[in-house]
Amino acid sequence: MSVQVLRRESSPSVTEDTLRDALSRQREAFLAHGPPSYNERRLDLRRLLKMILDNEDRLLAAIDADFGGRSAEESRRLELLPSLMGLRHTIRHLRRWMRPVRRRAHWATWPSRARIELQPLGVVGVIAPWNYPFFLAIGPLTGALAAGNRVMIKPSEYTPKTSSLLAELIAQTFPPEKVMVFNGGPEVAKSFSSLPFDHLLFTGSTGVGRLVMRAASENLVPVTLELGGKSPLVLAKDYPLRPSSLGQVLSGKLLNAGQTCVAPDYLLVHESQRDALVAALGEALAEIYPKLADNTDYTAIINERHRERLLAHLRDAEEKGATLIELNPGGESSAAFAAASKLPLTLAVDVDDSMTVMQDEIFGPILPIETYSDLDQAVARINARPRPLAAYLFSHDRGIVRDFSERVVSGALSINATLIHVAQDDIPFGGVGPSGMGHYHAREGFLTFSHQKAVYHQLQPNLMHLILPPYTGELKKKLIRVLLEHG
Repeated sequence: MSVQVLRRESSPSVTEDTLRDALSRQREAFLAHGPPSYNERRLDLRRLLKMILDNEDRLLAAIDADFGGRSAEESRRLELLPSLMGLRHTIRHLRRWMRPVRRRAHWATWPSRARIELQPLGVVGVIAPWNYPFFLAIGPLTGALAAGNRVMIKPSEYTPKTSSLLAELIAQTFPPEKVMVFNGGPEVAKSFSSLPFDHLLFTGSTGVGRLVMRAASENLVPVTLELGGKSPLVLAKDYPLRPSSLGQVLSGKLLNAGQTCVAPDYLLVHESQRDALVAALGEALAEIYPKLADNTDYTAIINERHRERLLAHLRDAEEKGATLIELNPGGESSAAFAAASKLPLTLAVDVDDSMTVMQDEIFGPILPIETYSDLDQAVARINARPRPLAAYLFSHDRGIVRDFSERVVSGALSINATLIHVAQDDIPFGGVGPSGMGHYHAREGFLTFSHQKAVYHQLQPNLMHLILPPYTGELKKKLIRVLLEHG
């Protein structure tokens, strides 16, 4: 089969025809070349690793510019570090992941063998979001390349500098028939999600995830949806409410200014400890972020539209009876926050489910606080809501941890820590129900982008003819009866 070579360009003018042509040519290349070897895949992953290391400063500057202020150290920690860790883990384990897996053939078919072979799917589509515009493109790309696929990526239009740089770097690192990036707005995303990929991975909101799944279903494209939802954080009564003990709570909420799909979206605390918690959070915040608006370590809100959305949540909550407690350790003015496109951490207490802050994923530095009388009530409240991408429990009581783990249904559970589970390279990442479907990261990501082909091998000579038609004579009937009773 002849393979046409795609024109190499970092920012193509994207139309539906452009996308379909690219998909067609990547599929032709895949079919002509066949599954890449271990050495080819390892080389691709090493190229990706080198691309990141060689362009660290450019990537950090682009992300900072897109957010209008995000610390280089925060981006190193949240974007580059997990990308590099995931790549190194995949390179280290790839040979083992690629090996066929032996399975036991049934004794009635002896002599025979069975195994599972891992085959690349073909061409994988990746739709990446704006909140972690680099990591959430590189993570799926790592798994897809490891599994031997070709990849097309659609980054977010909300982070144009990072998306443009990603397209440029990918074009310099890979031939376009292997990996290509397509930038553009909602129309490009709509066309992209309608392509007949061999697999499509989308990271974003639940609402958009429904649209992506609907579009993919027209071509029966299997999807992995990494969505979000309202991830709860429960402080058990035994957990100490000291400022030094609440750093993980605050970092989970305030890293990237809360613009994280697994950020704690609401907090449950025992009714006797609410006031103590509020006071301790104020003290802990002052230690971590003495100032907010005038602090390069504290990230800005991505754009004015999202900032206004967060302010609307606060207005709605206050109008419906919530008490808003603004934690602003530096005493900075509203004008200073507006000029920096930032928001202070605001606690919302006395909340109820009529408020938008308790209905929508917040994606910002707002933390609703609910109280519970006992943990059974807290668990029931969580389970009555849509299943979250993550759940967080802070407790040193093994019985509480075991009970909570068994009863709460969530994409992941993290105990006495927030967010860090996403960067653990040997466990999968994914949601459940409205927070998503399917997994990537770790070996599970490799499997997501692979076809697990069952292979059966009948050896010779064998006795299978003894149970084949014609079913005349008593011997065959007796053998089939034996299999019915003992097979």
